[in-house]
Parts: sequence; C-alpha cells; structure tokens
Amino acid sequence: MNQVVFWGTRGSLPVALTHRDIREKIIAALTAANGKSFKTQLALDEFVDNLPFAINGTFGGNSSCVEIVGDGPEHFICDMGSGARPLGLAKIARYGVPNPQTYHIFISHLQWDHLMGFPYFAPMYIPGNRIVIHGCHPQLEASIRLQMQAPCFPVDYAQAGARIEFDVMTPDKPQYIAGLNVTPKKQLHAGDSYGYRFESLTKTVVYSTDSEHRLDNPGEHEAFVAFFAKADLVIFDAMYSLAEAVSVKADWGHSSNVVGVELCQAAAAKRLVLFHHEPVHDDKQLARLVAETRRLEQITRGSRAPLEIISAYDGLAIDL
Repeated sequence: MNQVVFWGTRGSLPVALTHRDIREKIIAALTAANGKSFKTQLALDEFVDNLPFAINGTFGGNSSCVEIVGDGPEHFICDMGSGARPLGLAKIARYGVPNPQTYHIFISHLQWDHLMGFPYFAPMYIPGNRIVIHGCHPQLEASIRLQMQAPCFPVDYAQAGARIEFDVMTPDKPQYIAGLNVTPKKQLHAGDSYGYRFESLTKTVVYSTDSEHRLDNPGEHEAFVAFFAKADLVIFDAMYSLAEAVSVKADWGHSSNVVGVELCQAAAAKRLVLFHHEPVHDDKQLARLVAETRRLEQITRGSRAPLEIISAYDGLAIDL
C-alpha cells in the first residue's frame, strides 16, 4: 500500500454547497484581498493557497467511498457511496476501454448511503472488468441487486457488463486478497457494520466507519485498541461531538472525534482521519472541529508519540 484517496467523506446522505455557501466564500476571499495587488498569476495563486481551507476549498459532499492504492494492479475500494461515481470515471479516464481491471470493493454495511454509488460506478458496465464485492452481511448480493430493480433504478443489475462476484467474509478472520491481509471486525451499528484492517508487509490501514463506541464498555475498548494497533492510518467515524454521541444521539450508531483520539492514542496509531462528516456541518464547522481535535490531541498526548490529525475531504490523497 502506498496511498489512500478519499472520493466521498460525508455520512448519511450526499450534500452540496449552496448559493449562500459560495457567496460567503467569495466575500471572505475578497475581504482578505482588500488593498492587495496581484501582478502575476503566481502571486494570486500564493494568496489563495494561504487562505483558510474553509474559504479556498471545501470538504465536499459525496457519501462514503475510499480508495486504498496497493502495490499491485488490482484496485481496493471501501464502500460505494456517491463518491463511487467520480472514482469510476477517474479509473476509466486513466485505464481506458478495453483494458480489463479487477476491483475489490469492501462494504461496511448495507445502508443506502454506502451503496448508492454502485449503479453509477462506470467500470461495472464494461465487459472484461471483474468486480469482487466483499462484506460480512449474508444479504450482500441481495442488497446490491435490490437498489437496481424497478422502480428504484432504470438500469437493471443484469445489464452489468463486468463479471461481478460476492465474497461473504468471516469477522475477525484474516483473508489474503491480492497482496493484502484483510481482517473484518463487527461494529455497533443498526443492522451491524464492519470495519476492515488492511495489512501489507510494511503498512497498515484501518477503515472503521459507522461504529458507535460505548465508553462504559472496557472489553469493547480493548478490542478496538487491538484492531487499530500501530496502524499507519485510521479512517474513523467522527460524525458527532462527544456531547451528541453520549446524549441526544446515543444509539444512533456513530462516534466522535474525542473517542477517535482516545482509541488511536491507546493503539499507538500514527494518523487519525476524521471521516463520515455530519451532513449539516458546513466547511467552517468542520474546519473548527479538526482544529479542536488537534488541540485535544496535544493536551492529552502525555509521553506518547504525536498522533497526526487529518480531516478527510473529497479529493484528499494521503501518501503512506
């Protein structure tokens, strides 16, 4: 493994920037530029690059879809939210047609925000491609087929040109897949959710979304510390604040930035990626959340090695 690319980072449903959002960004940028003169494109680019991310960028709005770039020719994808559409288009643009590819897709759970991109995943319509859908739910194949049946979608599953296979995995049992050891772990979420630990000879990536961590359950805490142990990168469901996670939105199946820091520190993980962003949070709120999380990590670090905190956004690529 050498890179992780985020194609969709929102939870629950996709969202889009509104007219008001874009207007606020333009006003903030023009206010910051007041009195400045940009004589070259380079000077203008430098000014824009130094603006806060909430002004010069966006965390995006596609729902969960993450690519793990391996060392071999086969592709690894976690979840098929709406981010699967741009991912599929990018693969076709890079590899062309015909040029058969193999895609390994790991599904955390069967709720729609994590499956809705599959009918729009262009490589599935190309003959010669092979798509292997991995997961731990017995209803995995039925769920994929269901959303492509009338009246839900105009193109039936039977019209897929690629060869599609389903692999029902066993929780806690490592499975060697195209050069990586992959271990699923059951998580607390409505209808069950599964995280995945991907291990090569030199790197470890953990994908753990849609999981509610109970602070009063020592056994669960220890199990997830072991699951995250010494990972180079942990992609973590930080949808709620701690106050929301333990009060108003308890039992909603999601976790918080605070719990993510605690688990990763105890596991001696190197980097924590905040993921599955709450759809009502705008760019300013998400930027504030990652800043607060970094401050929390500093305060609670003690004698541990620093834990790098990153907030995922659509298009983010992290080298391992």
